Amino acid sequence: MSVDSRASGPEGPGSATSLRLANQRRVLATLLSHGAKTLTQTDLTRKTGLAAGTVSSIVRELAARDIVTTVPGSGRRGTTVRLGRGAGLAAGIDFGHRHLAVVLGDMSGQVIGETRERIDASLTHEVGLQRAGELLDGLLEGLGASRSDVRTIGMGLPAPITDDVVLSSAILPAWVGVNVSEAATEALGRIVHVENDANLGALAEHRRGLGRGHDNVVFVKVSSGVGAGLIILGEIFRGANGTAGEIGHLTLDDQGPLCRCGSRGCLEAYASTGTALDMMGEQLPDAGIDDIIEAAKQGNVSALRVFEDAGLHLGWGLAAVTNLVNPGVILLGGDMSHAGDLVLDSARLGMRRHVLSGAATTPVLVASLGDRASAIGALQLAIEATDLLPDASA
Repeated sequence: MSVDSRASGPEGPGSATSLRLANQRRVLATLLSHGAKTLTQTDLTRKTGLAAGTVSSIVRELAARDIVTTVPGSGRRGTTVRLGRGAGLAAGIDFGHRHLAVVLGDMSGQVIGETRERIDASLTHEVGLQRAGELLDGLLEGLGASRSDVRTIGMGLPAPITDDVVLSSAILPAWVGVNVSEAATEALGRIVHVENDANLGALAEHRRGLGRGHDNVVFVKVSSGVGAGLIILGEIFRGANGTAGEIGHLTLDDQGPLCRCGSRGCLEAYASTGTALDMMGEQLPDAGIDDIIEAAKQGNVSALRVFEDAGLHLGWGLAAVTNLVNPGVILLGGDMSHAGDLVLDSARLGMRRHVLSGAATTPVLVASLGDRASAIGALQLAIEATDLLPDASA
């Protein structure tokens, strides 16, 4: 690889210094993309396209700064390399309708602390961010660390987001119009990247769950709302203004029940956990969704019908998405996924009724990361957005 002789100086875009820094970033990006998996120097040479000697030199430089750690293997090229503690920590924060989850991890993506608690859906962003900071500090204290050790934070919200601003949300109405990235960065004292929670669930499953090995993945989160995260060609697909994946507002019947979005007959009005709770309200007035699931498992006919109906309608929505993007796998997350085959069997049936025959065999599975998917995705977002060499000059 040659250096542009026209560079304006020793730090110019084609200088040896900038070239070395670019190569360091390439090695670090490769390590970040492989998470907790260790790579040998031979692996790094192959994956980065850099010369073996260049990789060896970079690994030595980064190891001296504790950004990577090495373990001797068979020969110099067999030395395994992974991100070290000097690379810092990252955090993920996930806000839901009734929960707040915080995850702390290292730059390899290994989770080293997490916590979750119930919240009031009406809380303001100021109160929510303050509580998120308190939970994060608690995790850090347990490690003998502080917020200064956290390089970047990822945050998920159950709402469409454009330019970091919450467009609308019946789930967290007090957050509408807030530039959450700016507010969270100021409140937490670290750079915060914000994303829709279903998109983060898709990211987590693609990088660490059942979506691995698939270029195109659909993650559908069914809780108090219904939303999908789309991974297209390995990356989150957000659409023109951040509303891609809002399948909860596909109209199934324009004379159907009123949806909280103001339309009628939306998928969300048939398949969300709120609908299930309403349907079982007289029989099980104090039940949560998990109580209704247990009742169905015990043979309660009404509870069984709740999940059958929800699944059939959900399958209709899945068919629409499948006809559009033809994913390699569809993964179901959120509270409704706790029902497992109680809802999946009818969802698969509903999907087969409406999907093109060529895509009828698309797998529909429960997401492997469960209720943690969006929080793990927020951590992954933080890791992938981190520049490990922001102040590097050598």
